[in-house]
Amino acid sequence: MTERQMQIGEVAERTGLSLRTIRHYEEVGLVIPSARSRGGFRLYTDADVDRLMVIRRMKPLDFSLEEMRDLLEITDRIAAMGEAPAGEEKERLRERLDAYREVADARCEKLRAQLMAAEDFAATLRRRLNAGR
Repeated sequence: MTERQMQIGEVAERTGLSLRTIRHYEEVGLVIPSARSRGGFRLYTDADVDRLMVIRRMKPLDFSLEEMRDLLEITDRIAAMGEAPAGEEKERLRERLDAYREVADARCEKLRAQLMAAEDFAATLRRRLNAGR
């Protein structure tokens, strides 16, 4: 059974990314369409969509394109190893992946603190508006 292929418009709809953004990620080598149609249209698979979603989730955490590329390479290499027993290389890759998880956790915590401060400020403004009525 062949994997279903989607054109870029459907991928944009599924990921919430613009066509321009998807094309940019292709230009920088983060996501390469799995195929092209006879008419030259980009064709993507579910695996390509999953890859774009990883990138989309990394973006708000301020990961650079190079960090995105590195993380995707790590996950690709781990996936290629499949169920093979953990060896030295697999363990090293898992350690690198865990380092990205730690960075993501720290950045999430920072964003939570920023959100709390912003919500506190908005509440202060609401109180001042209500006090002036």
